[in-house]
Amino acid sequence: MKEIVIISGKGGTGKTVIAASIAALAKNKVMGDCDVDASNLYLLLHPEIKEKNDFYAGIIPSIDLEKCTNCGRCQEVCRFDAIKIIKGQTVIDLVSCEGCGLCALVCPEQAIQMKENNCGEWYISETKYGPLVHARLGIAEENSGKLVTLVRQNAQAIAKKNNLELIIVDGPPGIGCPLIATLSGANLAVVVTEPTLSGLHDLKRVVKVAQHFGVKTVVIINKYDINLENSAKIEDWCQKANIPMIGKIHFDNIITEALVKGLPVVEYSDNTVTKEIKDIWQKIKTIVE
Repeated sequence: MKEIVIISGKGGTGKTVIAASIAALAKNKVMGDCDVDASNLYLLLHPEIKEKNDFYAGIIPSIDLEKCTNCGRCQEVCRFDAIKIIKGQTVIDLVSCEGCGLCALVCPEQAIQMKENNCGEWYISETKYGPLVHARLGIAEENSGKLVTLVRQNAQAIAKKNNLELIIVDGPPGIGCPLIATLSGANLAVVVTEPTLSGLHDLKRVVKVAQHFGVKTVVIINKYDINLENSAKIEDWCQKANIPMIGKIHFDNIITEALVKGLPVVEYSDNTVTKEIKDIWQKIKTIVE
């Protein structure tokens, strides 16, 4: 079983577009969408949800209004300014709350109880391309790394159960906790960048993280022809850093048309972009086999 993660140092590089096309081209695989803060791979794969599960992480306070005397003791000790007494009633701002539990500890009436925080959902779905594990984290919720790990673990379990050879993961942008949870233990990181100065800067950062975890890394330049000078800078840096450049994809409005139709571009058109992505997939297969 091989796990290929498709990542980017920044948002908007076209990572999910390429991930969806690779998912359409690959055989005998399961897919995972680890961009749990803004999951959108499903928009191109059109999954039918087979299993839906709640995601719990951290703890939050809950006030028993019948026991609460609104004495204000919890408000006094809260270091995060998350507790207010409004019109004579104690109210907790769960966005500001860090779940430390001190309010429950000091409450003289034991009116505050700490409970598990239901902060998202994760799904096992079926698509025309194979099974997909994906998730959705609640607004302003934390623990995205834990949810990413849950997505990967279930994708790996499905692959093992069904003797699938590949796990194709659409990773999160950036270099934070979700990326670290996505990268660790993967066989190959495919970094999608773009020919901008910020694209090169963030490429360097994400490659550094991948190398820290010992994950073999390759690079794709998407929309390379919108700035040939910056594309050349990226290629030069990859050569000096000994990072394989496995392909360049030119800018084409056909990609936008495919997105509007809700299709991977390789399913929508057989033009130059499709050929470029197919060539990239052949190189990826050679690397992981």
